[in-house]
Amino acid sequence: MPLHRAPYFLTFCLMLAKLTAKNQITLPKRALEALGAVSAPAYFEVEVRDGRILLTPAKIGGADAVRRKLAELDITEADIDAAVAWARKHP
Repeated sequence: MPLHRAPYFLTFCLMLAKLTAKNQITLPKRALEALGAVSAPAYFEVEVRDGRILLTPAKIGGADAVRRKLAELDITEADIDAAVAWARKHP
């Protein structure tokens, strides 16, 4: 085993987070520190998979990042126009 990697049982740590009445969760400080980031991410992508909620730190970027994400989700300009038109009719 390489020296830079800890055994699995040393890297796994169960932590609890409480869901508030307003559906908010405060992430444990140790969980964020385990990401190794200099500063805690402000946004997370949320995915539900096999009965689990997965949070992945998201970097909010400029227009190019938005275009890439829209393309990844197969959302077209026509889809956006339709969504905007619908939202304007349903304030």
